[in-house]
Amino acid sequence: MMPGMPSDSLQVAERIDRPADAVYAYVADPAHITHWAPGLGDRVEQVDGEWFVQTGMGRVQVVFAPENDFGVLDHEVKLPTGERFYNPLRVAPYGDGSEIVFTVRRTPGMSDAEHARDAAAVAADLARLKQILETGA
Repeated sequence: MMPGMPSDSLQVAERIDRPADAVYAYVADPAHITHWAPGLGDRVEQVDGEWFVQTGMGRVQVVFAPENDFGVLDHEVKLPTGERFYNPLRVAPYGDGSEIVFTVRRTPGMSDAEHARDAAAVAADLARLKQILETGA
């Protein structure tokens, strides 16, 4: 491993009783971010074709992978400081429904407790996404 690279990753998954293309379409629309991932921020806006979320750290830019047929929803978050974080996110068919998997990467200097806290926050977001997509609530 190269110096400064994340030391490990955790995959957080949630099965959703909805077709993968429906899950993909919902998550791929940045306007929905604050509905299913409210911990990220409380307001989302599009400015000149770019998406921004108002967070506790200020206004962050979110850029999703281009639309694709493989369920790839990877996205980059750019903080006001200029730091960028690449977040792997995928949705795939699973039986009659789908599974969404978010890779939570440990950043340099992140403690085990902080990494576990991030993974728990992602798990809560994916559970909220499941509830929204399965019940409309």
